[in-house]
Amino acid sequence: MIRIDNVHKRFAGGGGAALAGVDLTIARGEVFGVIGRSGAGKSTLLRLLNGLEKPSEGHVRFDGIDVATLGPADLRQLRRRVGMIFQNFGLLSSATVAQNVALPLKIAGTPRAAIAARVAELLDRVGLHDHATKYPAQLSGGQKQRVGIARALATGPDVLLCDEATSALDPETTRDVLALIAALNRDLGLTIVLITHEMDVVRQGCDRVAVLKAGQVVETGPVADVVIDPQHAETRALLADAGDIGPGAHDFAGQVVHFTVHGAATTTPLISRIARETGADLTILDGRVGRLRDTAYAQLTLGIAGGNTAAALELLAQYGRVSR
Repeated sequence: MIRIDNVHKRFAGGGGAALAGVDLTIARGEVFGVIGRSGAGKSTLLRLLNGLEKPSEGHVRFDGIDVATLGPADLRQLRRRVGMIFQNFGLLSSATVAQNVALPLKIAGTPRAAIAARVAELLDRVGLHDHATKYPAQLSGGQKQRVGIARALATGPDVLLCDEATSALDPETTRDVLALIAALNRDLGLTIVLITHEMDVVRQGCDRVAVLKAGQVVETGPVADVVIDPQHAETRALLADAGDIGPGAHDFAGQVVHFTVHGAATTTPLISRIARETGADLTILDGRVGRLRDTAYAQLTLGIAGGNTAAALELLAQYGRVSR
């Protein structure tokens, strides 16, 4: 649905390129994550997707249409197909919840009766039907973001762009908002692009992910592949920051390995089985057990001592990935 071909973006005033040779393809109906540290080029990429910026080189195509070639009228039509959710919610403080959601419809010239029906439908979908007459100051952060999501859906977009949409929220509210976004993807078939610096958001909410560093895509692929078997140092660093890759234990008197497993094998009693069969002692020194959307996974730092250590390593490798 979205194709980014060899895109470069440089701003006036010199300095390095904000984006340097980015190539990405985002399929219709998928939740695609873009992760990177501050200054990696995430926000610039997002502004290229909705036509707020034009590439210095390369092309951004939406359903085969080069966004940079569109005139003002066609660009307005395109933006009605692209909803936007912001980090700081972007709500009008002097407008009620219902008025905030209605704003894009008013701008589009939608009849008043149709606006009222659409706003009621959207507030019901995001679980805020009892809050229509409240003002943003009366809402929690999670409720404000739900208003932002309802407003982004007002014109019936095909694509939802989320710019750090959960970074101002606590972990529990983040999970709730990501669950709502997943439901919108599933029920409405929306294509969703999640811009984030949080690996937890990618792990919980995305089908595929691209890792940005200094304006370049250094790794991309299905979330399970990128999280479980990261290929680039930047990806490994982001995972380590999120606690997905343990530091190991330098004082363990035996072999220390990192063991990663996903899918059905995650709920199999592997550690006790391997210890029983090989006589080796397997100690969990660090690790994480969780889910990649609908797939269970575990990343463990194991200490192995005594018994048949070689056999224990061989059995671990049969079930998952072992690295030192």
